[in-house]
Amino acid sequence: MGKGTKYEAKVPDENGYIHYTDEENQIWHELITNQKKVLPGRASPIWLEAMERMEFPEDRVPQCKEVSEVLMDHTGWSVAPVPALINFDKFFALLADKQFPAASFIRTREEMEYLQEPDIFHEIFGHTPLLTDKRFADFTHAYGKAGLEASKEDRKYLAALYWFTVEFGLINTQEGLRTYGAGVVSSPGETVYSVESDEPERKPFDPVECMRTPYRIDIYQRTYFVIDSLDDLFEVANQDMMAMVEEAKRKGMHPPNFPFDDLPEEKQERFKRLLKEAS
Repeated sequence: MGKGTKYEAKVPDENGYIHYTDEENQIWHELITNQKKVLPGRASPIWLEAMERMEFPEDRVPQCKEVSEVLMDHTGWSVAPVPALINFDKFFALLADKQFPAASFIRTREEMEYLQEPDIFHEIFGHTPLLTDKRFADFTHAYGKAGLEASKEDRKYLAALYWFTVEFGLINTQEGLRTYGAGVVSSPGETVYSVESDEPERKPFDPVECMRTPYRIDIYQRTYFVIDSLDDLFEVANQDMMAMVEEAKRKGMHPPNFPFDDLPEEKQERFKRLLKEAS
């Protein structure tokens, strides 16, 4: 959010309809059909059941209006088409109003495996299914309301909580470790890596620990947090998130567990400060 992007937003017409090209619809088709092959045995059964409820078309990019109709029936949520990147004020305001912001563009073929900024496939396929579950929807709503009132500094801690749950969260199931995070289920490579690789560290879910953990947006994650049930997120929704932020601030950030020498100098210095503070 707040940074530049090479993608341009698709603007809805007077009826709220977004016109996608044949190539863009084909990219959606390839993405969704491939992910449906990758996700069984790796995505949470809860997420897979939620995805089936959405009844996404495979031959074209779904329209936000039709996705909203499904969400409204289950939890009263809707989807709001937005530009590729929006600021935190707008992001939190939409969530607080039970509207999920969906970037309206779709990735190019050069970035089929992974892209840093969210596109319509990530937003619709990755995020909206679990918004049919009241527990997850209530967590997202409470998160939006907390962020709307938070300071710029406090929002950084809230962003980390969102990152390690909604975007890259894992969950224990009777069948074993599975994923439910939108950033994982919309990425074929990270879907496999997150639950099968020996490389990343996997920690029991703790909202304060999530807030204290640095992350990078341009690599597979080196740390994942694992919930036992969506009830864990529902419990956070009914607690004081800002009190958690204050606790995270008192305890301080953990040192990064990933390389950062390849990052811009400003980001390198930020992570070096974290290392110094943690030593």
